[in-house]
Amino acid sequence: MDTSFHYLLLAAQGMFQRRILARLAGSGLTAGQPKVLNYLGLHNGSVQKNIALGCQIDPATLTGLLGRMEEKGLVERRAEGGDRRALHVYLTDFGWEKQREVLRVLEACDREMLSGLDEAEGAALLRGLRHVCEHLAENREALQ
Repeated sequence: MDTSFHYLLLAAQGMFQRRILARLAGSGLTAGQPKVLNYLGLHNGSVQKNIALGCQIDPATLTGLLGRMEEKGLVERRAEGGDRRALHVYLTDFGWEKQREVLRVLEACDREMLSGLDEAEGAALLRGLRHVCEHLAENREALQ
């Protein structure tokens, strides 16, 4: 196995994402949707620009993703303050249900992935990843 940073980071991310999607297979959610549901669980009512930043998703990709989520009844987009250019995205009741399901899966996967590390190693890994994210972030708001 390649032990370079870039390989290990990409490999871990890919394996982690596949594990999450496998556990959510019966949920009807597709790639990208768990990430958006998780973000909106923390930032319900965000504008699409902030969701794209927070989820590290291209804005054009997010537009299509939100459209499919709206069709499924997971989210609704609303204009606020008379500004129709910046739609705010809100979870529906069904969206909140799915968000809680996603959160349970994410937390279980977190525990599983970190279970082979002692507390100090886990904390060091999280600190290191946070540092990498902060260093690479084009926009610090994306890390909120």
